[in-house]
Amino acid sequence: MEENGSLKTMIVDDEEDNLSLYKDYLSSKGHQVTSSLTANNIMDEYENTRPDITIIDYKLPGKDGIDAAIELLTKYPSAPILFVTAYDNLNKEILRNHIFENKHIDILLKPVKLIKIETCMFNLVYKDKDSIIPHLRN
Repeated sequence: MEENGSLKTMIVDDEEDNLSLYKDYLSSKGHQVTSSLTANNIMDEYENTRPDITIIDYKLPGKDGIDAAIELLTKYPSAPILFVTAYDNLNKEILRNHIFENKHIDILLKPVKLIKIETCMFNLVYKDKDSIIPHLRN
């Protein structure tokens, strides 16, 4: 986390338009953003950039967003992850896997307002684990 409140952010989304839109918006807000169209090398990219938060699309070519998040959380259990997806069944997928319990995870459904992405980023990075998405714990 930078002293000026900006966040190092990694975005993984296979839709180039979405990726560019999120990256341009967050960069204009002062965040340092790296991006990728696939999650196939997510650990290498994560370890090279050490982001404060990772934004991941659910449906990706090759390794999907759930698998990518599991890989990250296995090595970095406190890593904040924001899923941005058009698939409303992601909540059920997350509830089925215990690795997501009490983690810094949130889900936004597309279409989403860009300000909402930034707000969720800050909420995930700054809030205690106990206050993160209580509706997923039930």
